[in-house]
Amino acid sequence: MKKLVTLFLKSTAVCLGTVVLFSCSNSSKSARDFLADKNLPVGTAKNIYHTYKDSGFITSKLITNRMLDFSNRKAHPYSEFPDGIKIINFENNGLDSVTITGDYAITYSKTSVSEIRGHVVVKNHSDFSKLVTEQLFWDQKTSYFVSEKPFTLTKENDTIFGVGFESKDNLSKHLAKKITGKLETSEN
Repeated sequence: MKKLVTLFLKSTAVCLGTVVLFSCSNSSKSARDFLADKNLPVGTAKNIYHTYKDSGFITSKLITNRMLDFSNRKAHPYSEFPDGIKIINFENNGLDSVTITGDYAITYSKTSVSEIRGHVVVKNHSDFSKLVTEQLFWDQKTSYFVSEKPFTLTKENDTIFGVGFESKDNLSKHLAKKITGKLETSEN
C-alpha cells in the first residue's frame, strides 16, 4: 500500500509538472499581450549610443538616456525617447554634417516617421545653418522635415522667423511659412 501511495504521488507530481510546462508554452505571447493591454513597453534601454552603418561606413549615431520599446503594438509599433534624443547624420566621407536634438521623441517603425518635441535644434555643420522650433516631424524615408510651430532658421547671412516650415533633412530647399526677418538676396 505504501508503494502505491508513493507511486501515486510521483505520478501526480509528474502530471502537474507536465501541465505547468505545457501551459507556459504561450507565456511569451501572453506577456506581450498583457503589456500591450496595460500600455507598458516590452523593453527599456538606458544610456544608448547606437551607430548605424551602411557598406562599412558610419551613416548616423543615436544617443539617448532612455528608450521605451512598444514594438508589441499591432497597429502602430513605436519607440519612445522620453528623456530626449540626439541624432548625428554623417555625410561627405564621415564628416559630422547634421545634428538633431530634442527633449522628447517618438518614432513609428512601420512608417519611419518621427516626432521630436521640446527645444528641437537642427544644425547643418557643412553650411552653418540652424533651425530651432518646439516640434518637428521627420519622415526618414523621404529625408524631409515638417513643422507647423513657430521656428527660427539661421543661415550665414540671414535669420528667418516664421510659423510653419518644411525642408530636406539637411535644411536645404526649405519652404518657410508666415515669415518675418531680415533676408539677404542677390540679383542676377
